[in-house]
Amino acid sequence: MELLPSLLSALKAVDPGTVDQEYNMVRSQSVSLKRELGLTTEAGALKENIKKNRYKDILPYDQSRVVLSLPTTDSNSDYINASFIRGATGDCHYIACQGPLSSTLTDFWRMIWQFDVQVIIMACREIEMGKRKCECYWAAAHQPATFGPFTVSSQGETQPNDDMVIRTMDVTFQQITRSVTHYQFLSWPDHDVPYETSGVLDLLERARTSQGAHTSPLLIHCSAGCGRTGVICALNYIHDLLVSKKITKDFSILEIVLELRRQRPSAVQTKDQYQFIFTAVTSLLERFLQASQHQLYCNLPEQKKPETRSTTARVSSAKRLSQQVTMNDTYAVVNKPKQPQVPPSGPAYSIVANPRSSSGARTLPLSHHYDNDSAGASAAAPIYSTVKPRAKPHSLALSATPIYDIAEPANHRPREGPQYTLVSADHLTADDDDYEDFSSSVSDMTGFCSPGGIGFNCRVQKPRGPRDPPAEWSRLER
Repeated sequence: MELLPSLLSALKAVDPGTVDQEYNMVRSQSVSLKRELGLTTEAGALKENIKKNRYKDILPYDQSRVVLSLPTTDSNSDYINASFIRGATGDCHYIACQGPLSSTLTDFWRMIWQFDVQVIIMACREIEMGKRKCECYWAAAHQPATFGPFTVSSQGETQPNDDMVIRTMDVTFQQITRSVTHYQFLSWPDHDVPYETSGVLDLLERARTSQGAHTSPLLIHCSAGCGRTGVICALNYIHDLLVSKKITKDFSILEIVLELRRQRPSAVQTKDQYQFIFTAVTSLLERFLQASQHQLYCNLPEQKKPETRSTTARVSSAKRLSQQVTMNDTYAVVNKPKQPQVPPSGPAYSIVANPRSSSGARTLPLSHHYDNDSAGASAAAPIYSTVKPRAKPHSLALSATPIYDIAEPANHRPREGPQYTLVSADHLTADDDDYEDFSSSVSDMTGFCSPGGIGFNCRVQKPRGPRDPPAEWSRLER
């Protein structure tokens, strides 16, 4: 754990030029590794298997390819364009696969059934930039689909955010039914990278939760099963290194990507995808450190945890109300004879609610606003201005499914809550009160001042009649 802060600092200090040089090394060393290790692609190049490859230059290595052994009446071939990839613990933790073709849908489900796959991550859409990238291999709601001897039925589909769709499916083969969870990531353009890392990291966290302690491989695919698929495998591999505490001082993203390429050709296909791994791992380390600090804090039994805000607010409100009642019983309010008012040495202040900041929290201004500093203001002019809420803007209608190159960030959310504007005291009408009015969400007004008020004139109720006080108020008590 002590190693993580230094790794995080090192990743943040990496120069983009260094990343470019490393990726060029990945490409050149991949060619050398293929020759030195004797990696071949003979099975994928066979005449009967050529039509099963989406791209003729992306063929699985014979040494790591998935070999099908489940016979069906539709297909008995052992070939599918998919590769085993070892995880952080050394076992075959992933299957990296191309998106199925119409002619390989049955083989795709043969592979899922043979290796008891329970979680699928799909990092592409069916159609991108007008080209079909993957065939639909799932079922629509209430409409079971048949792929050779396999019957797939939908048990539910949700879209927790703009980035992903989660489907739960039941697959039946020879009167045996299994459940499969399908995660489709929508915000990853082909040969490109997502706009932010949080969407991918959240998807992987959900997938790991669904996988649980199940030992079957995690199936990951995009269109070709190398670029986006390689990035996801690398990120999940690094997460497993952190969890298993196998990460070392010589940790190298370059070595991890090269290890992937020994098992799946062209894994992490572009320079931008390679750079994205650095950015995503930085966010992953930050999350891991925050979670570790929170766990450490929770495990300290002697440390007093702070009171919640709601409890503190109730105590403060009760104490303030008790002080108000005591002061009302002790002091009398005396209105002194009118005298010519002298302009105060300091300006009158008005504390107004600022519009919400970018983080969503309401803040007070750094300096007070002067309400009565206009030259030649009449002494009888109202001292306090009136603050009125600005009308909440109508939210924009959501557009249709976004195209990749114009998709907005996922965490982009419209600002919420009331907005306020300051109305000058010179523009107040005769009907306006002399006091600053603040809208409050507290409906139970049990004291002289609402808990949401600004706290002045708390001991005197607001006059209900004319502005001049009753005559008996002008007598001085002796």
